[in-house]
Amino acid sequence: MNVSPSEPAPPESRRRTRADRARQVAEVLRRQIASGAFASGLLPDERVLIADFAVSRNTVREALGVLRDEGVIERRQGVGTVIVWRPYEHTLERLTGLAETLRTHGEVVNQVRIADMVRPPGEVARKLHVPEGGRVAHIERLRLLDGVPLSLDLTYLAADIGEPLLDADLAGRDLFGLIEQSTGGRLGSASVTVHAVVGDPHTCALLDIPAGSALFTVERLTRLPDGRPVDLEYLRIRGDRLAFRAELVRADPESCAAPDPEPYALRAPNPAASPNPAPSPNVAAAPYATGGER
Repeated sequence: MNVSPSEPAPPESRRRTRADRARQVAEVLRRQIASGAFASGLLPDERVLIADFAVSRNTVREALGVLRDEGVIERRQGVGTVIVWRPYEHTLERLTGLAETLRTHGEVVNQVRIADMVRPPGEVARKLHVPEGGRVAHIERLRLLDGVPLSLDLTYLAADIGEPLLDADLAGRDLFGLIEQSTGGRLGSASVTVHAVVGDPHTCALLDIPAGSALFTVERLTRLPDGRPVDLEYLRIRGDRLAFRAELVRADPESCAAPDPEPYALRAPNPAASPNPAPSPNVAAAPYATGGER
């Protein structure tokens, strides 16, 4: 790069290396693949990518190497660069079950690992407003899309909602549909928190991926239309199989405020007169909890 005396060279921290450029090319291509671009199943020729991204041949090859190492593409002699793995998109704008979201991509089947009534861990009891000594339905399912593991889902349901579902078709149905069929009404709203984590050996083994692979961990608390929390889920989802998507509208920064995490609790009776006081909104989020004492 030619730099005139009046234009000092950019600081070292602002110079882009070939590795930086390759990473950025790989990220754009990964996003295009996830959104359904390249319907032919082939990436454009290297010359096209060089022109599109205004980078060198070595940078393009390094970016393709990143995607190849991730298992997204592979090079086939006489064919070109073939897309072999597309993550599926799950919107965060609507309250939908996994099978409802992915029904156009294949068949979702659930391997039911646990389905029973338990005394919940303390954090679960607080979030579901379970009185002391109360029990909840505890369901754990390994979810597969077209036979390939996608997520490991741990669910706690309020007793009156969940106990009737323990004998339902948990292997073939989304819980949302089963809950609505049982209650005769639609679910209302949900609070969702998503984290990226390194998968532990046991979870990765169940999901058929190497230990230490990237996972999404999702906590979702779902409520009835009156605000009552009835369904608390801890989901561990393969990071290579699902992408979360949402369309957001810019809000007025002056009017931004944190949402109320416990709207139902605000309508609960006075804690002094209630055997099940509302939880504090400052209670820390639970990790991937396990079943309580049976």
